[in-house]
Amino acid sequence: MTTDLESRIRQLEDRALISERVIKYAMAVDRADWEMFADCFTDLVHADYSENGMPAADFAREDLVGIVRGALGEYTATQHLSTNHVIEFDENDSDRALCSSYMYAQHYREGSEGGFFLLRGSYTNHMLRTSDGWRIESLTQHVSWADGE
Repeated sequence: MTTDLESRIRQLEDRALISERVIKYAMAVDRADWEMFADCFTDLVHADYSENGMPAADFAREDLVGIVRGALGEYTATQHLSTNHVIEFDENDSDRALCSSYMYAQHYREGSEGGFFLLRGSYTNHMLRTSDGWRIESLTQHVSWADGE
């Protein structure tokens, strides 16, 4: 644990900024704010949605935005909740951190049988401090269970 007051305050600020970035990921998807969504990532980002059918790969930020936009475009509305953030800082590099979070994603398609697809699980987000603030440089989605179409 850091004992220097200035370092401790900086780490508290960093925790808030990292958590906010991960929350903005969820908010941007629900708002279809693809500029905000893109701003959550480094320009080369590793994304692993393999438990949900998309193999892990490195993507240009705009390519990942296009993939997620396309996957969610068929829904009338979505609500993604990002909770229980636990942030661990890299002991060897103060510009890197790991943010583990829970995920509850609701997808609604008007006029379809059942209408809902629910996804529960968590994310592992590898965070990097850049000149523009904290960004996700790698994420892994862990699916605990899914329900619906």
